[in-house]
This record gives sequence, structure tokens and C-alpha cells, in this order.
Amino acid sequence: MDKKMHKVSCEAARDRDIVIYLESLGILPQKIRGNSYWYLSPLRIEKTASFKIDRKLNRWYDFGLGQGGNLIDFGTLYFRCSVSDFLSGLSNGSTSFPGPDLAIATIPDTRIKISNTKPLSHPALLHYISSRKIAHSLAFQYCNEVDFDIGNKKYFAIGFVNKLGGYELRNKFFKGSNSPKTVTWFKTGNVRLSVFEGFFDFLSFLSLQPTTVSNNDFLVLNSLAFFEGATEEILHYDEVHLYLDNNPAGKNCTSSAIERNSKFQDRSFLYTGFEDLNDFLCKGHRFPDGLKDMPEKPP
Repeated sequence: MDKKMHKVSCEAARDRDIVIYLESLGILPQKIRGNSYWYLSPLRIEKTASFKIDRKLNRWYDFGLGQGGNLIDFGTLYFRCSVSDFLSGLSNGSTSFPGPDLAIATIPDTRIKISNTKPLSHPALLHYISSRKIAHSLAFQYCNEVDFDIGNKKYFAIGFVNKLGGYELRNKFFKGSNSPKTVTWFKTGNVRLSVFEGFFDFLSFLSLQPTTVSNNDFLVLNSLAFFEGATEEILHYDEVHLYLDNNPAGKNCTSSAIERNSKFQDRSFLYTGFEDLNDFLCKGHRFPDGLKDMPEKPP
């Protein structure tokens, strides 16, 4: 396929149904009165719907901000981007993150430059956290909102910091990290360590088993590639629970670790049939009662 797609024109973008566009982002109205669609504002945090779309006029107005306009006006505010970048995003599909074709895995860590970090607040990021079934309170405790640049393009994401100050970066359309990339430790002097591949699995575990926080230390690998380098430090613990992904790489890593040392325990049986812990949580499942007393393998 020719990657040189024609950018959606301003006129065509203005004509797009804003209600349908918001639906494509997972944003649904709280109430509908004739042509008036009322939403919790996607542009800020609120508890009473004060973001209105007049569907007949195809225009929005946020009473809390005192701002409104067409789809382009909304998109540039929501994604914090230029008109040109928003139109580029529309040309790649109505829910594309604005900017270049984000084959993020191909972007070197060194090209991602952090420009600012702050507490999480952007509604788009909070909506994404909710879609992953993570409580905002947990995300506030362990994550930040991070502004970053790739070349001359500006983006923002949920940031999860590692022990060297680098960030894992996530939003609905982006998965990446900046340099230096390494593991994240949470040490409080416990004898048991729980190990996860990614921070959404770590947050999922805390959601599923909040009472274990006080009697576990935690290691988030941020990449399975860091497991081997962390092994010496891992083996300082009396007991190591592995909550790795249910894919060949995760299974192979777990099997190799168990063969090496009896301290390692495979806990992935708790979410058998699911891709990982977050997939298990998102599908509405919970750990069984008495988890802390369960053996390392099902009977």
C-alpha cells in the first residue's frame, strides 16, 4: 500500500460528525436531549456533564472552559497538537494519534526526548487508564504525565519511571520508552519478590490483590530482556513469584528460571488462557480467595 496518504482537508474534517468521532475514542454521552448530546468533558476532569454537542450544527461547547468549535478545534485541544498533525491523524483513521506513522517499536529510545513531567491530569490519559481497569488512585501513585518530543513532534503519555530515571511511555496509540531503559524496583525489605514484565501488569496485580503490597517487594522488568541482568539481585530474596506473560517468551523465561533455582515460582497459572495479568483483569476476572496461601502450582 502506498504510504503517502492524502491529508484530510480542513473542510472535510469540519464536516465529520463529532458525536461519531468521540464514540471512536470511546467517549459516550451521559444524556441526549434532542440534538443536544451532553458529555463529561474529554478536555478536563468533572463530575457533571457540561460538554455539549449540538449535533444539528455539528459543533461542541465546553461550558467549564468557555470554549467550543468544530472537530478540528476539539482535536487540537484534546491531543495538544497542531492543525496539521491532527489532519494527518485523521487521514490514518479517525482514532489515530496525530503525527507521523507511529510504528513506535522502530523509533530508537534516544530519539524520544522528555520535555516535562507532572501529575496525571489529562482526561485522555485517565480515560485510557480506566479502559485498562486500573483505578486512578493507583495510577496517580505510581505514574506521571509525561510530555515528550520525537523530532519536532510533541506528544504526551502515561509515564512509568525506572531506576535510572528513564520512562516507559503509554497512551491509547503509543507504546515506547526513552533512554536510559532499565527495570523498576519497589523495595521495602520483604523476603518475597513479585516480578512483572510491564507496569500495567504490576498495577493489575495491585488492583487484584491490594492486601499483598505490605508483604511483597516488586520488580517491573519493563522488558523481558532485563531479566537475566537482574537475576543476581533477584536471588537475594527467599521467594520469587513470576507473573510473566502467557506467550512463548514469557513461558520460556519462567521455565528457565525455575530450572535454575527453586526460589522461583510460576504464578501465571492464575491467569491461564489470558495474554497477561492486565488482560485477565480487563476481562472481568479476579483472583480466588486465599491466594496468599495457594501453592505455586494448581493441584
